[in-house]
Amino acid sequence: MRKIILAALTLVVGVILWYLFLKPSDYTVRFKADTFPGAINQSLKLWDRNLDPVEKIHQENDLYHLIHKVKFGDSIHSYKWTIEPLTDSTSRVKVNIKDEDHSLMNKLQVPFFDTDFEKRSRKTVMDFMEVLKNHKEKFKVRIIGEEEMPTKYIAYLPIKCTQLQKADEMMKNFSYLFGSLVESGVEFDGFPMIEITQWDQETDSIHFNFGRPIIRSEKLPIGTDIQYKRIFRKKALKAEYFGNYITSDRAWYALLDYAKKNNIDVEKTPIEVFYNDPKSEGNEIKWRAEIYLPIKESK
Repeated sequence: MRKIILAALTLVVGVILWYLFLKPSDYTVRFKADTFPGAINQSLKLWDRNLDPVEKIHQENDLYHLIHKVKFGDSIHSYKWTIEPLTDSTSRVKVNIKDEDHSLMNKLQVPFFDTDFEKRSRKTVMDFMEVLKNHKEKFKVRIIGEEEMPTKYIAYLPIKCTQLQKADEMMKNFSYLFGSLVESGVEFDGFPMIEITQWDQETDSIHFNFGRPIIRSEKLPIGTDIQYKRIFRKKALKAEYFGNYITSDRAWYALLDYAKKNNIDVEKTPIEVFYNDPKSEGNEIKWRAEIYLPIKESK
């Protein structure tokens, strides 16, 4: 009996010591989100801009783990977000929160009181949940499945920017690119499009070609910044995106989740085809784009 009591006391003391000095968080908030991890990841990064961050939110190894630090009064709170996909359209989110300056005091109080730290933590997470709810109502992604990207000859401009800047860069270059083609009498062969050539998911930076399919002829502008290439027919995963083209990259993440779930090896170089002119259609949810994620060829 003495050994049993001693073992129990050792276990209790061990748990207490772990809780007070080794447990990485002071408080944990969990919630379920009706969207996929990529949309949560990008929403977190946008939302973080409106806080008072001590350091910019960043990913830890992959898009499912993020961390940021926010200053509240004289304290710095560390938020570690873990996103777990449940289905094609739902995720589970866990937020481990720690007050870096008053961690021990929080751990002593949290089990017995509803502290200001807990209230602040819940409010911060709930604020993000509201932002996420509003965001997911502004776009739709429909996975179509495997299709073939058609062969197209395109005139394009190479651009480097962040994912958030993508639509703005397209607008900046629209008049120059298409104006030059129209003035030269070039015949179009499809809708405006972009081809991602590099995608750094950790920094959200991209290199892409912004252009339009054309009929190859002797009328092409030469000696300008405009370049030309052929995109060859290739198997790809396809999705339809409805919403503002600023956030059409949400479909990239949905396709990546689909590929992972179905064990399909893909290239992280999406192609987007835009079917609406934002200047002529005020309802953003009616803006449509087709998104292709190329499937790697088997060797």
